[in-house]
Amino acid sequence: MVKAYELREKNQTELENELQALKEELFKLRFQHATNQLANPMELKRVRRDIARVKTVMRQHELEAVSNEVRG
Repeated sequence: MVKAYELREKNQTELENELQALKEELFKLRFQHATNQLANPMELKRVRRDIARVKTVMRQHELEAVSNEVRG
């Protein structure tokens, strides 16, 4: 599980790489689930939440950048 404070320390490129890796993992888990080979179905939930967490932090970074442009 990815922690939000760990994600906030990463830059945009690292976050995009993390998001891509999580999406690939989700694809693999969905494939395993469809073929009844998934040992723990809760992994799907964990990965989806991690994806949401990464996207949230990416959006926070975007809003901070816009806010800094307006101020400065």
